[in-house]
Amino acid sequence: EVLLVESGGGSVQAGDSLRLSCRASGFRVGRYTIGWFRQAPGKEREGVACLSDRDGEYYRDSVKGRFTISSDNAKNTVYLQLNSLKPEDTAVYYCGAAGVPELRCYDYGMDYWGKGTLVTVSS
Repeated sequence: EVLLVESGGGSVQAGDSLRLSCRASGFRVGRYTIGWFRQAPGKEREGVACLSDRDGEYYRDSVKGRFTISSDNAKNTVYLQLNSLKPEDTAVYYCGAAGVPELRCYDYGMDYWGKGTLVTVSS
């Protein structure tokens, strides 16, 4: 059974930073694609940043230069460093994974999901 457990969300001010963690079990980080998605109220879930050892990293345009995805394969954990946060980054952030080696970062392409962690950014 694959389990993805997110942590690290919270309420911050604009310009602050957060670090999200996604610990995986039953899934080998570094072998397949894994990443971060978010869903704001009233909006669809969207890919934020994803990575695969084979193909590298993907970032959506609105977070480039501010967010950084990384992994610790020994800990089977993926991180998302969120810097210079903006109110429009407010959302539930989900960890998603797919059992394929190629990089993908779209909602319907993922096979497994965590329950999410809430990030709230106030101005």
